[in-house]
Amino acid sequence: MDIKDVPNWVLSLDEEDLEFIKKFVINSGSLKQIAINYEVSYPTVRLRLDKLIEKVKLNDADENEEFIKFIKQLSIDDRINLEEAKLIIDKYKKERSEGQ
Repeated sequence: MDIKDVPNWVLSLDEEDLEFIKKFVINSGSLKQIAINYEVSYPTVRLRLDKLIEKVKLNDADENEEFIKFIKQLSIDDRINLEEAKLIIDKYKKERSEGQ
C-alpha cells in the first residue's frame, strides 16, 4: 500500500493509538487480554477503546464543520466531558438553523 492510499483517519492516530490497535488485533479483540497486557482494569481498556473509536469517527467524517470537530476533539482529549460537548454542539446547531 502506498502512503497516498492510507486513509486520513489512520494518519491522524498517534503511535500509542496504533500500538493499541495492533494489540487489539493480535489479541483477537479481547479487551480482557489487553487489560492484562497493559496491567490495567477492563473498564480502563474499554474507555481507551471508546476514545479511540471517537477519534476515528471524528477524523473520518470530512463533512463535520470545523467548530463541531473542535468541540468533539476537546471531549476526546478530556478537556470537556461528553455531555458538555453535546450541549455545546446542540446549541450551536440550533442557533445556526435559527439564523438561516
